[in-house]
Parts: sequence; C-alpha cells; structure tokens
Amino acid sequence: MLRLLKLVLMLVIIVGATIGATMLIMSRQGIGSSAITSLASTEPPPAPAPIFAELAPFTVTLYGEPRNRILYAGVTLRLADQESRKIIEEYMPDVRDRALRVLSSQDIARVQSPDGQQVLADALRVALARPFAPQPAGPRIADVLFTAFVVQ
Repeated sequence: MLRLLKLVLMLVIIVGATIGATMLIMSRQGIGSSAITSLASTEPPPAPAPIFAELAPFTVTLYGEPRNRILYAGVTLRLADQESRKIIEEYMPDVRDRALRVLSSQDIARVQSPDGQQVLADALRVALARPFAPQPAGPRIADVLFTAFVVQ
C-alpha cells in the first residue's frame, strides 16, 4: 500500500514537472495563453464587395416561325475589378451595341430554355470582354446576370 502511494505521488510529480516545463518553454517563446486565445478568436477578413455594372434594359425583336417575338432583357455585369467597371462605363455605347447584336441574333426556341439562357449569358460575356479600340485589353467580366427576361 505504501509502495502504491509512493508510485502515485511520483507520477503526479512527473506530470506536474512536465506541465511546468512546457509552460516555461512556451512563455520564453512568446506563446502564452493570451496569444493562443487571440489566434483562436481572430475572424477572417471580410470578402471584398462585388463590383456590378447595370446596363439599361434591352428590347429586341427575335425573328422566327411562325411569327416574330419581342425579347426584353435586363442585364447586369459582375466585374472582376474597378478598372473593368471604368472601361464599361467609358465605352457604354459600344457595350450596348455589342449586347444588342448578340441579343437580336438569338433563336426564339433556344433562348426560352434555361440552357439557352446560359448560352446567351456566355455569348454576352465573350462579346463584352473583347477590347474596345484603342484599349489594349478588355474588361474582366466574371458573370452576366439577367435581372429581367421576358419573351413575348
């Protein structure tokens, strides 16, 4: 019994010494409980605000059988940076012309399906990302969003 008590007491002393040595080493390296707490409580930085450029709504005639239809589309561009927004705003007449050409060349049946709308958004992104003369590079367009889409 006395021997078991000595063994337990020795084990407690070893564990205590190990904990004390660990705390001493951590305090010398500047890793205290306050540093660990502050690392755990830091929040990731907020995501940057999205950059959008809203275009005035478009109304185009879609030619087809058995009759022609009207497409009304509201388009907003999600841009990668402020420089792209500046290019879009400066070249707005060219932007609208390119968008009108793409929209008016659409097939009625295809544009009414969800897949067709995605193809249309991709076509608009490609057309609007081309450089505007005399710019060496076009705007960086991350996505084309339809805010209104009606075919009559």
